[in-house]
Amino acid sequence: MAEATLLQDLALVIRSKNAGPFVLTMDVFFKDSVSYQRAHDSGSISIGSVAELYRIKEQDVIEVTFFEPACALKISIRRQVPSADVGDTDVYGAQQHVPLTTMPV
Repeated sequence: MAEATLLQDLALVIRSKNAGPFVLTMDVFFKDSVSYQRAHDSGSISIGSVAELYRIKEQDVIEVTFFEPACALKISIRRQVPSADVGDTDVYGAQQHVPLTTMPV
């Protein structure tokens, strides 16, 4: 059985950031159109798979949007703890993309 390709193998950049105090956005920029198309066509990146990966409810996944002209993917989720609130461990949301790196595609 062949090993699954990981999202990090197809991407040039995977990053996360705050999109306001209550939302995190993750951006994936693919290496090329072939890598983009492979991820898009795999069907493995969806609201359900993102919710499962981040252990959140599907309704907390705001969007999973592929953008072909930029060979990119945008994922937005509701923060479980508002930015800078008690219990927040990543005020800027800069480390929240890490689980995506090993997502099988």
